[in-house]
Amino acid sequence: MLDKNNITGIILAGGKSSRMGSDKGLIELHGKPFIQYSIEALKPWVTDIIIVSDSPDYDKFGYKRVTDIIKESGPVAGICSGLEASKTNYNLVLSCDIPLINSGILEKLVSQIDNETTIIQVESNGKSMPLIAFYQKACVPKFKALLEQGERRLRIAIKSCKFKNIVLDDNDHITTMNVNTKEELKLIENACNN
Repeated sequence: MLDKNNITGIILAGGKSSRMGSDKGLIELHGKPFIQYSIEALKPWVTDIIIVSDSPDYDKFGYKRVTDIIKESGPVAGICSGLEASKTNYNLVLSCDIPLINSGILEKLVSQIDNETTIIQVESNGKSMPLIAFYQKACVPKFKALLEQGERRLRIAIKSCKFKNIVLDDNDHITTMNVNTKEELKLIENACNN
């Protein structure tokens, strides 16, 4: 398995959170901000963590923060910005709105790293999850070219690279649930309490 010294963690915290009404990464679950769960899941697997966000509110976590290379361009720009700032070829990318994520899920990604595949993403409930994924720095030129052409869809960017999916077991699906609304937050709070 790849040494953690060769892997950087990248957390995307730049979304508008329009459905939630406040910055998702800073919303608390059991007294801890969402982004802290992502940090804790990444720590066993990475040497360095980069937070991609325009908000200085994330500086208090003590990690390098970078802003999007192209504003208002969604996760393609966020991933590209994080990869450009990373000092390693190998990178684990997480969005900040998956508070039940754990390092065991990331181990499944790290264990599948090979030289040929530039993106390895989790598949949960039949859906690929490109914001719980491994990306090689080699994705940057393709992502940048797409951004320059006005392409913002992450699925299109992924299809431009060599990728594979890691299918999770049924009992792992809850760990990948992202929270976009207050209703989803309640669901997760209930899941934690059961």
